[in-house]
Amino acid sequence: MASTPGILTDWPWKTLGSFKYVILAPWVVHSIYQYVVKDETERDVSSLVIFPFLLWRIIHNQIWISVSRYRTAKGNARILDKGIEFDQVDREGNWDDQILLNGLLLYIVSYVMEEASKLPLWRTDGMVIIFLLHIGPVEFLYYWLHRALHHHYLYSRYHSHHHSSIVTQPITSVIHPFVEELAYFGLFAIPIMTAVFSGTMSVAAYVVYITYIDFMNNMGHCNFEFIPNRLFTIFPPLKFLIYTPSFHSLHHTKFRTNYSLFMPFYDYIYATFDKSSDTLYKESLRKEEDVVDVVHLTHLTSPESIYHLRLGFATLASRPHTSTWYLWLLYPITLVSMLLTWIYGRTFVVERNQTNELNMQTWMIPKYKFQGDELNKHGAIYVERNPKLKVRVVDGNSLAVAVVLNNIPKFATQVLLIGKVPSSLQNLHSCENWLPRRVMSAWRVAGIVHAMEGWTEHECGDAIFDVEQVWLASLRHGFQPLEMPATTA
Repeated sequence: MASTPGILTDWPWKTLGSFKYVILAPWVVHSIYQYVVKDETERDVSSLVIFPFLLWRIIHNQIWISVSRYRTAKGNARILDKGIEFDQVDREGNWDDQILLNGLLLYIVSYVMEEASKLPLWRTDGMVIIFLLHIGPVEFLYYWLHRALHHHYLYSRYHSHHHSSIVTQPITSVIHPFVEELAYFGLFAIPIMTAVFSGTMSVAAYVVYITYIDFMNNMGHCNFEFIPNRLFTIFPPLKFLIYTPSFHSLHHTKFRTNYSLFMPFYDYIYATFDKSSDTLYKESLRKEEDVVDVVHLTHLTSPESIYHLRLGFATLASRPHTSTWYLWLLYPITLVSMLLTWIYGRTFVVERNQTNELNMQTWMIPKYKFQGDELNKHGAIYVERNPKLKVRVVDGNSLAVAVVLNNIPKFATQVLLIGKVPSSLQNLHSCENWLPRRVMSAWRVAGIVHAMEGWTEHECGDAIFDVEQVWLASLRHGFQPLEMPATTA
């Protein structure tokens, strides 16, 4: 939310919550009905394509979210090292609102304007017109609109909502108040409506143009650099025609520079180009993967748990794992993911956290398993097979025992081994299985404490560490048992 929210900040369907997609239902049903009942010569393919196109936009954005979270967790070419927190995930959870608005506008224009219905699949002249108008009026008007939004009056009421995210994710690009998003839609409508009125519009034209906007928006906010420097070396003018993720990242850290949409030439013309842009770009490309002090190994638990990973659906990952009815609609995708985990047996990075002392990562084992004894003897098999292993293996059983001994009343009949993490732990924006926010299992905390203390012993299999020593060390580093509300039978 902006610091001083202005009028038309909230989206009209905010009160509908997760049921907001029903606003598209009449239009989708109508487009299908018209296509089925009408004669072949009267069918409107352009209207029928709108809903699949909206689904493509959602998939496209989700791909960017997953790739960005994976790359920033690994660390190579990461632009900003600072992490994000739960409040940013919550604030950016409505990123699909602009897709709903896009769908409504496409349906309305197609229904109201005869020129916008029964469009051909392809017209080259319309495509050329759209991109020429984007390079000209759209980029120019956006630049000055963006500068106007940084005036105190508009910034405090609207644009500060977007700049609440210093460290950006791909979908940060579309997190704006409703009226601000309307202004952007008005700009992007200039080339589209020009093609409509000139009779050169086609289905491919608006699909390609809006996909281009999505791609560039996501790229500019992904927080990792990947555009190779040799492109700018081979063709130096390219730096005026395409921005880089690091270029726009500076706008979120310095606020008063790099205002351009996708093509930075107006920043050069009006002297708002940040002089450190090239330096940050090259430094980001050279950045190597993080050196990790602690690795937490985790695995999938249920078929739908893949969506609750940090690399999955950000909103689901930020909440305790519960059954969600709409995930059943994705069951075909779930089955494919299960097949992939069976084929691909290598671990991969899903999350990074850090304190003042340690860099930590969570690695996913792409297997479905609950028990650990028959799987690897709770880690002891690694030590047995590698007696000179330099990495210390910690299963956390000692801290789990310590929690039981120090926190369980004599009359208790059920035990849940969890604990609150210290405020110094950063970049924590996903939940561990069913645990609440900023709560970690005792087994995971034990590995962190082991590294903080610099202990050199393994703690796995049947071996139990000094329980009192582990307990006191965890408290000393700020980890506290989670106090659960009392329940009565």
